Amino acid sequence: MPLQFVDTNVFLRFLTRDDPAKFERCRRLFEQAVAGTVALQTSELVIAEIVWTLLSYYDLPKAVVIEKVGQILNTPNLAVTNQEALVEALVLWSRHNCDFIDAYNAALMRRGDLSEVVSYDADFDLLPFIRRHEP
Repeated sequence: MPLQFVDTNVFLRFLTRDDPAKFERCRRLFEQAVAGTVALQTSELVIAEIVWTLLSYYDLPKAVVIEKVGQILNTPNLAVTNQEALVEALVLWSRHNCDFIDAYNAALMRRGDLSEVVSYDADFDLLPFIRRHEP
């Protein structure tokens, strides 16, 4: 089964359906992954770009973005770098009023047994397992 890296724009065409012809081709690609005829891979940076684009350009509500990204992360035969941390980040982001990137970094911290962050970003104060201090 050939392994293919999937870039942000492919996910966006599929999720937004803003270009019907491209949506259809993307839908077929993801159906092939579900069927096991192709293996796909992407990165946490692609996921972060999807989150940012859906929030800022498409102006989708946070809950809708969380649902769409969750669907991506649950796609069979799609490997995502640091997938477990991304899933945890979605949970943190859904429960706390912080940025997605801060939630992702907090998830990485928790996985690495870190509880302190040096930052000027007060979003970290919203996460109960993190102690923030400034330099």
